[in-house]
Amino acid sequence: MSFPLYQSPGTIVFLDDDVDYLEMLALVLPKQWPVRLYLRPRDCINQLQQEPPLWEADRWAQQQLIDRWRESATPLIPQILRYWADSTGRYAIARVCVVDFSMPSMDGLQALGELVDWPGMRVLLTGQADEQVAVKAFNRGLIDQFVAKQTPDISRHLIEVVSRLLETGHQRMSQTWRTTLTPRQNALLRVPSIGAALRELVAKRWVQHVVIGQPFGVLGMDADGQVGWLQLEPVEDLADLAALAKAAGIGSAGADDIRHGRKLADVELHQSLGLTGAATLNPAFPVGREELLLAALFTVPPQFCPDPSKSFNHWLSQQPGRTVVD
Repeated sequence: MSFPLYQSPGTIVFLDDDVDYLEMLALVLPKQWPVRLYLRPRDCINQLQQEPPLWEADRWAQQQLIDRWRESATPLIPQILRYWADSTGRYAIARVCVVDFSMPSMDGLQALGELVDWPGMRVLLTGQADEQVAVKAFNRGLIDQFVAKQTPDISRHLIEVVSRLLETGHQRMSQTWRTTLTPRQNALLRVPSIGAALRELVAKRWVQHVVIGQPFGVLGMDADGQVGWLQLEPVEDLADLAALAKAAGIGSAGADDIRHGRKLADVELHQSLGLTGAATLNPAFPVGREELLLAALFTVPPQFCPDPSKSFNHWLSQQPGRTVVD
C-alpha cells in the first residue's frame, strides 16, 4: 500500500564520528525535524536499545482504541483526538537512524547489529570503498537505504532520503489500523493512483494522520494542533449517503448534490463527535484516476482539537538545541 494508514512525527538520530559533519547537519536539517546527534556508537546504541518498549506501548495504546470501538461501539474519532492530546511523548521516539559506516570503534553495520529489536528505519552512510558492503546489507534487509557520502549535494540528498522514509510510516502501526477497514475499503486504498493522490494531499496539510473505516476517511492534525477530516466516499455509495444526509436534515437540493457526486456531507463525523445541528456540505473531488472514490475536506470544531500546548510545534519548541552528544 503506497499510502500509510498511520503516520506520526518522530525523532531522527544521526551517528557519525566526525563532529564537524554532525554540526553541519545540525545547521542544514529541516527545522521541523526533532534531531539527536551522536558522536560515539555506544551512546547511540544505549539510547536506542531503550526504545522498543516505547514503540510497543504506543502501538498498544492505539490497539486499545480499536478494541473499545469493537467491544463497546465507542466512536474512534474522539478516542484518537484524546490519544493525540495525551501522548505527545511519542514525538521523542526515534523513527529513523542514520549511521556512518566507517567509525574507529565499530563500523555502522556492527552498530546497527546491536539494535535488532529497534523497529525504526535504518540508513547507512558510506564512503566509496564501502558501497559494495552497503549493497549487500540492503539486499539482506539489514538497512532500508544507503547513501554515499560522495554524492553531490549530499545534505539535500540525505534530507530527501530521510523524508521518504518518514512518509512511509511504520508497517506494524498501519497493520493495526487496517483492521478497522472493510475489505472493499482496503482494496480501494491499494489502488496505486488513489494511494498516490492521498499521500500528496495529506502531506500538504498534516504532520500526522490515521485512516479509519467507520466512518471512512483520514483524520489529520497539523503541526499547530488543528485537526481536519478527509471524508472518503466510494462512488457506488453516494445514494446511501444522500439518504442518510436527508434523514439528518439536509434538504432535497443538498441530497441531490451528494447523489451526483458534487458534494459530500459530514453526517458520520457529526455523529461520532455527538454534534447537534445540520451536517456540513462541502465540495467533493475525485481521488485517483479510476473514478471509484470521492473525498471532501472538513474542519473538526476547535473544542474537539487538542490544546495548542499539546501540538507538535509546541513540543518541538520545548526540546533542547541540536548539540552533539559526546
